Amino acid sequence: MKWKKLVTLGCVVVMTVSSVTACGSNTTENQTVEATEQSEENQRDSVIVQVTAVDGDQITVDVGTLTTASADTSGNGAPGGDNSGNGVPGDAPSGDAPGGDNSGNGAPGEAPSGEAPGGEAPSGDAPGGDDSGNGAPSGDAPSGQMPGGSRFEASGESITFTLTDDTAITLEYLQGSGEGTADDIAVGSVLEVVLDEDNQAVSVTVRNLNAGGGFGGSSEVTNGTSANTITEDTEVDGETYTSTSDDENALRVDGAAVTLKDITIEKTAGASSNTEDGDFYGQNAGLLVLNGATATITGATVNTSVTNGNGVFSYGEGTVVNISDSTIRTTENNSGGIQTTGGGIMNATNLDVETQGNSAAAIRSDRGGGTVNVDGGSYVTNGTGSPAIYCTADISVSDATLTANASEGVVVEGKNSVALTDCDVTGNMSNTYNGDSDENIHCIMIYQSMSGDADVGEATFSAEGGSITAKTGDMFYITNTDCEITLKDVAFTLANDVFLRVEGNSSSRGWGTEGANGGDVTLTADSQEFTGNILVDEISSLALTMKNGTSYEGAINPDGAGGTVDVTLDDNSTWTLTGDSYIASFDGDTSNITANGYHLYVNGEQVL
Repeated sequence: MKWKKLVTLGCVVVMTVSSVTACGSNTTENQTVEATEQSEENQRDSVIVQVTAVDGDQITVDVGTLTTASADTSGNGAPGGDNSGNGVPGDAPSGDAPGGDNSGNGAPGEAPSGEAPGGEAPSGDAPGGDDSGNGAPSGDAPSGQMPGGSRFEASGESITFTLTDDTAITLEYLQGSGEGTADDIAVGSVLEVVLDEDNQAVSVTVRNLNAGGGFGGSSEVTNGTSANTITEDTEVDGETYTSTSDDENALRVDGAAVTLKDITIEKTAGASSNTEDGDFYGQNAGLLVLNGATATITGATVNTSVTNGNGVFSYGEGTVVNISDSTIRTTENNSGGIQTTGGGIMNATNLDVETQGNSAAAIRSDRGGGTVNVDGGSYVTNGTGSPAIYCTADISVSDATLTANASEGVVVEGKNSVALTDCDVTGNMSNTYNGDSDENIHCIMIYQSMSGDADVGEATFSAEGGSITAKTGDMFYITNTDCEITLKDVAFTLANDVFLRVEGNSSSRGWGTEGANGGDVTLTADSQEFTGNILVDEISSLALTMKNGTSYEGAINPDGAGGTVDVTLDDNSTWTLTGDSYIASFDGDTSNITANGYHLYVNGEQVL
């Protein structure tokens, strides 16, 4: 059937001031009015559907409605947030974010961009409530759905419609929306669709069922105030800058070219009125550089002991921070070591950074991203949801030690990149906030939160040389995103038998729609030795290439076929099976595979 408002096909009686026009004799004016009204009706006629099949541009869906979940007044339903703010909606009783104070500002974990009504969910780092989201500010949503979110209920009717080159596709984020593509429409996706009379899609909105929970943060840039501000080009040597007031920087460099040598920054008191403004715009940070300023900093000592006390913050297009041979210490939640947002640039050399709070990545970025280049130094975190790197930017790190003592080692969100060269990374994500058993434990996470903090698109992670050590959980976890991973000559130490897990999630944090939020991964192993199983679920895919002497010892989907897995093995590389393996295609010589008593199945057929 065609989903549009029913229009009577018989005579249409149009009354005017002077006459009544009979069927078949409408004036041009009346025809225009009628056509306009009909067009407006068609444009208003949206239908809620859930995708059951995708065949090229033909989309088959179940028709239904969305019902809104009621909030859990106990406060237990505010999922733990992340950079994404995914964990935000939901009430924290009396405004308390567990582990935080009555303001909610101390809430553990970074809820990237949101507030739990009745208290602030820090914004900032991601899954699991931190950078990772693990420290979710107000606890996890029990039952896999965030309070205030929606649930699709099918009516029993099915339709098929067509996508065209003119179809406008929109992605709904937890906050706001963005432009999408046909690739964002998958089996399980919940859509709001406007169709024309030929059942062609005029517009498609990919709905986020956890959107609309009510987020904090200013709609306008809010940097707060500053105890000391430099607005003219100058050089400073040996000065000390302090702050104890709310929403205040100890030092701000605004639109000037400034050299700062051997300075001391002390941000010892002063509350943050809104953690999102602190995460996005540098409010309450120790040192904030903005408005196209260039700050060159050497030999600095930066100490903060307040929420949103990010040590050194680069905000905005054209802003550049060059910092070297400096020490940064932060103790409270949402307080990264070096923070970059809004398109700023951060160049860091030989820093000694350590953070103690939750949602406090040592190398941290948030909404608007930017460019971060790190050379040498030590970067250590101790809080939950505080990876050594939380990335919503383009981040390159070389010859550095990156240690997360209670979180993932690295998190990449959305269409952004992390490139590691000769770095030593350690992740120890021992648990998620409140011990949510539905959360995956891992060392490196690549995902899309749908918060609006990171553009939707292919993420990139590369590592060459150095080492990556997982103290707990899987080595890699990819969900709700496309990504490209390149590995070359990295020494891996696994905590369990899973090297790579690519799968969907419960969507309890808003990371896509359950059943349609898997991962699509391209993994290239170049001159790389690695072990461990690779698990790809039914809504995910993997293209694995092993080349230039790569050696892999492990099984792929040992429990049976899952998603599409294509394996390419060059003549100089080997694969030793540690269990039966199920893949969709194989390009290579099976003589380079050691069966080891197990079997390899390609597209359902046993080849070894």
